[in-house]
Amino acid sequence: MKTLRKIGASMVLCTILLFATTLFGQENETSHEENSFTTAADGKDLNWLAAPDFFPGCTFTILHGDLKSPNLDFFFKIDPNTEVINHTHNSQERMILISGDLEVQYEGEDAVVMKAGSYAYGPAGKPHRAKCLDNGPCVLFVAMVEPFDAVPVAQKE
Repeated sequence: MKTLRKIGASMVLCTILLFATTLFGQENETSHEENSFTTAADGKDLNWLAAPDFFPGCTFTILHGDLKSPNLDFFFKIDPNTEVINHTHNSQERMILISGDLEVQYEGEDAVVMKAGSYAYGPAGKPHRAKCLDNGPCVLFVAMVEPFDAVPVAQKE
């Protein structure tokens, strides 16, 4: 009797797992209707736009998403020897420097010089500044979790 119960329980478990696998497999098949794409920071099809006025010498181009929606990916370009003023975002940032040398400093932390290929994470709400050094322009890939915003912050004395 115990053997029959074990076999029955095993069959029920297998049936549940098979059903769940089939269900999730079907869901994944229908949720990939979006086309993939690739681009490069020097792509001729990119539309570079002026950054907000408090970021002179900076441009950006949206790669995926839009400024008012979550999960935005964009390139941010900073001219050589140009400073990006102290500012915050409501979103975390995940960044990879594509080209140039970029000095980045978050409030309460030491400045770090990013080289091409470097990754950086910026917490939401934490003031930070940057400067593209003379090995520019600096092109930064940025992924934001929340919709885009940038708010200037007065430098603490």
